[in-house]
This record gives sequence, C-alpha cells and structure tokens, in this order.
Amino acid sequence: MVRLDIITTRGGDGGQTSLGDGSRVAKDTLRIEAIGAVDEANAAIGLVRLHSTGEPDAMLARIQNDLFDLGADLCVPDLAAEGRLRMADSQCARLEAEVAAMNAGLPPLRSFVLPGGTPAGAQAHLARTIARRAERVVVALAAVEPVNPVALRYLNRLSDHLFVISRVLNGGADPLWVPGAAR
Repeated sequence: MVRLDIITTRGGDGGQTSLGDGSRVAKDTLRIEAIGAVDEANAAIGLVRLHSTGEPDAMLARIQNDLFDLGADLCVPDLAAEGRLRMADSQCARLEAEVAAMNAGLPPLRSFVLPGGTPAGAQAHLARTIARRAERVVVALAAVEPVNPVALRYLNRLSDHLFVISRVLNGGADPLWVPGAAR
C-alpha cells in the first residue's frame, strides 16, 4: 500500500521524476503530461464536489478514486508488468450505466449546452474540458508508447459523464446556445 513519510525529496530538482517502475524520466515527457492532466481533472472534480451532495457526490467520489487508479496505470509503462494496478472494463461500464441512468431523468436537448448554470454545473463543465484535454494527451502518448486501451476508453466515458452530471447539477435547466443571438 502507499506510505508517504517524506513529501519534499528534492529528487525532481533536476527536471526528472520517477515512474512507478522506478525508472526516471524528464518531467516534460508525454507520459508525465498525461499523468498531470489526469491529476488536474481529479482536482477539478474535487471543486465540483464542494457543491454536490447525494448520489452525484458519491459518483464523483468514485471517479476521483478511479482517476488515481488511472494515474497508477499510466505511471508503469510496461503493460505486461506483473501485479500492477490497471484500469478495468468494469470501471468504464459503471460510468456508462451511471450516464444512462442520469440521462433518463433529463429532458432531451434542443440545442448545445453553454457551460454554466449553477456553481456545481459550471464546475462540472470545467472538469469535463480538463478531462477532454487529458484524453487528448493520453491519445498522443498512445501513439508513441504503450498505453492500456481501457485508460483511453475511461477518459472518453468520463467526459460524457461530466457533461450529463452537469445537467443533473443544473436541475435540467441548462443554459442553451442560441445561434446568432449576440449579433
């Protein structure tokens, strides 16, 4: 299990950091960019949780834990490494089921949704855009290094989840795009 006794190690002062397998890489590599973007999405979800309660908050708490699993997956490049935590299809399936359940209770959309609404809804939209960026970085990483394909699917489902949960947090009263309205 994880044990953190020392936070300031000075190990990264030269611009490198350690991966989960002990190897050292530059802090500006795509793998570290991907891990950082996932971490940023997790922090943004933490802000959404300041304004959420009940089942939406429980779903977001599970997602935050999943994102730590995703970081653990990304920090070990060798996909064949024994005993390493990897994203699982069940995590993607859970997101899909939650999206379907939430969406069933919402009115159909008649236009694109503008990011905003309630504080929680607006924060969920911000988290969604950060999750999309994390997905783009992981796609770029997967083009040059091995990446668990479930990690990519999870990030794709996550942005859908955050979109739908923003609608739930807005009570279905989403601010909608009116084409040409500001002309």
